[in-house]
Amino acid sequence: MEELVVVGGGVIGLSCAWRAAQAGLRVTLRDPAPASGSSWVAGGMLAPVTEAWPGEEGLLRLGLESLELWPDFAEELSAAAGQPAGLHPEGTVVAATGSGDRAELDALAEHLARLGRPVERLTGRELRRLEPALGPDVRGGLSVPGDLSVDNRALLTALRAAAEKAGVVIEERAWEPGESALGTVLICAGAHSAALHPGLAGLVRPVKGEILRLTHRRGAFPVPRRTVRALVDGRPVYLVPRPGGLVVGATQSEHGFDTEPTVGGVRDLLRDAERILPGIAEYALAEAAAGLRPGSPDNVPVIGRLGGRTLVATGHSRNGILLAPLTARLVVGLLGGGTVPAAVDPARFGRTGT
Repeated sequence: MEELVVVGGGVIGLSCAWRAAQAGLRVTLRDPAPASGSSWVAGGMLAPVTEAWPGEEGLLRLGLESLELWPDFAEELSAAAGQPAGLHPEGTVVAATGSGDRAELDALAEHLARLGRPVERLTGRELRRLEPALGPDVRGGLSVPGDLSVDNRALLTALRAAAEKAGVVIEERAWEPGESALGTVLICAGAHSAALHPGLAGLVRPVKGEILRLTHRRGAFPVPRRTVRALVDGRPVYLVPRPGGLVVGATQSEHGFDTEPTVGGVRDLLRDAERILPGIAEYALAEAAAGLRPGSPDNVPVIGRLGGRTLVATGHSRNGILLAPLTARLVVGLLGGGTVPAAVDPARFGRTGT
């Protein structure tokens, strides 16, 4: 039986390990703290359409392909793990405050229409019919029912359970640079991947994102059914429903491997979120945290061969959870001797594998 060592136990590593074990490989996963890091902190949006911007058409195609896999992926995972995978099918609304924000959403809607992905434009009043908690500052926006979300922490718990039931051995210790294995090694250590192979030098960098978790309190306005994304005077903010509360995010900055949430980040997120959903003023602030998204030079994942018996699946930036089912499928294909699309292959950066 072929052996695989998966280096990294976030959503990408766990998904790949589970699918590889299902495909008949003997899989060991190495991570000093599995199911943690940016995967634990994430908002869990499955939102390729509302994340789409001109110039990122390739990323949109990847996201849409992976989104189509999500319902079956979640159903199979729930059955394999014996617990819910956390998929939330209620869709997304995008809200705008001032005229500049509305113009930006209009430009997004026109861009998507040109790509054959029309979205519904709504007035502020129409948006409030869908989500009554939206405040009076919301002047218009979009309805995107196909953009979903998933409870990232329920997902990680289910992935670990399913992986272990499939025979994956999880070793809670680090993989050291230069360490070797008898079989194939798959590097999917997120923002820390670049330190594990010379072929990844300069290809993966940490991008800090801060999030908040709010808990609904008795008497407060109900949690919205849909994910609410918004532009507030040009600043993006999102509010993702969870059982009993919301995830609010996310800031974005590049300060190395700093994972401390800042006072300024918390202030800015609460200020903008309250403009969109004023009722959150009565919620409890349960958690402030920061994670490190693994950024790539073109914001597209790096999935493919690095040479010898080393594979890589990293650089997913803000789309790791969205792209997990597709990434796992591509990795299992590579393990069977297949190839990956040129858009994700490290060869696009001159890092060719054999």
